[in-house]
Amino acid sequence: MTVTTAVVSREFELHPQLAKDSVWISDWPLCQLRLINDKNYPWFILVPRRADVREIIDLTDEDQELLWRESQKLSRLLQQCYAPDKLNIAALGNMVPQLHLHHIGRFTSDAAWPAPVWGKVPAVSYGETELQTECRRWALF
Repeated sequence: MTVTTAVVSREFELHPQLAKDSVWISDWPLCQLRLINDKNYPWFILVPRRADVREIIDLTDEDQELLWRESQKLSRLLQQCYAPDKLNIAALGNMVPQLHLHHIGRFTSDAAWPAPVWGKVPAVSYGETELQTECRRWALF
């Protein structure tokens, strides 16, 4: 008796909470670049466009390398565009299990400094015009 195993290929789907909290800017080779809708901080996320990925180690070696290159690119752009005092880069996933890498420009003058940004002050959403301007600017990269 021969047993065959069907391979089920799933497509990348953005977690609903990430869709709610952020705005798509562009697709890089591996990741979606998304802006968190909170103008308290320059805050972006990279979301690898791979199905069912929870941890960086779940990516292939090649995708891990690409993620770090895209993270480096985003980090340099944040430094160039905002000149933050510190960059916070984190992949927590405690609330949203889908792998996503936060990149947050921090300033000694920001509302949460020096604490983490989560839950410190209420989010301040971008206005529609501000949001379009930010997305257009970042889509160029």
